[in-house]
Amino acid sequence: MARASSKKTDVAPIDPMPARIDPCLATLVDKPPKGPDWAFEVKWDGYRLAVHIEPGRVRILTRGGYDWTERFPSIADDARRLGVKTAILDGEAVVLNDQGRSDFGMLQRAFGRFPSAVEAEAIVFYAFDLLYLDGRDLRRLPLRERRRLLEPLVAGREGAIRLSEEVQADGDEFFRVACAHGLEGIIAKRVEKPYRSGRGEWWQKITCKRRDSFVIVGFEPSTVPGHLGRLLLAARKGEELVYVGGCGTGWSNELSRELRKLLEEMVTKSPAVNLRRKNAVFTEPVLVAEVEYRAWTDDGKLRHASFKGIRERADDAAVFALT
Repeated sequence: MARASSKKTDVAPIDPMPARIDPCLATLVDKPPKGPDWAFEVKWDGYRLAVHIEPGRVRILTRGGYDWTERFPSIADDARRLGVKTAILDGEAVVLNDQGRSDFGMLQRAFGRFPSAVEAEAIVFYAFDLLYLDGRDLRRLPLRERRRLLEPLVAGREGAIRLSEEVQADGDEFFRVACAHGLEGIIAKRVEKPYRSGRGEWWQKITCKRRDSFVIVGFEPSTVPGHLGRLLLAARKGEELVYVGGCGTGWSNELSRELRKLLEEMVTKSPAVNLRRKNAVFTEPVLVAEVEYRAWTDDGKLRHASFKGIRERADDAAVFALT
């Protein structure tokens, strides 16, 4: 597809650039789909972002529509060097660990959630879709065409913006290899489908372990002074929050102190859930914990839950909903 120009002699109309696009979200399924109309990618463990490139400015928007440009200066700087007049890139911001795997905890430290030695420059944006380019809205095009336009822009780059590689492979084998290498999972996408905001079957995610987000409604202090013993977690049920158990592992000694200090600033005497526990300290339900777990108990509690990171509930973090 030829890029559109701003000249009035163009036959093709210029599409107005959207101020914001609700992202396409993947539906969780148990196993990878089969067939030639599916392509696969690594499931990145980071923050979903849209990079808007416009004449004279770059905006970086979160999934919930918040402008976080200042939190990702290296991505914004690299976006200015892509050589396009206007574009919207869809992708994920991550920090890679020593094994080359995305690490959500390291990402939070890199943009200042907690004190850290991780530099902000370590954040990398893996672009996996192109929604707008030089005056043309690309969402109506099938994924294979959007990828064809995306790859020349970002493929082979080693800067802050890189290409999320697409894999044409057997889904079951790719999933097995991904889990064996300690990745979070994989994403499957229908190559002939246009871009559609919201959750649908055309994008699917298959995770190596169960992982969801739950509202932090309180904590239990550790027997070690100043440390965190256990997070108290809740899921959504209609308009209410329901207690689903706790999480007492997944953090270092340093992070335990940092989480305890953060939560102590949010203590409330009005619990968000109907729960009575002797040592519970209840907090305002404004933070969301990413939790990895094995299963649910018969009485509706998380089994073997392990903490992976926190998000702000205000940023449209997807809290697990009970049916």
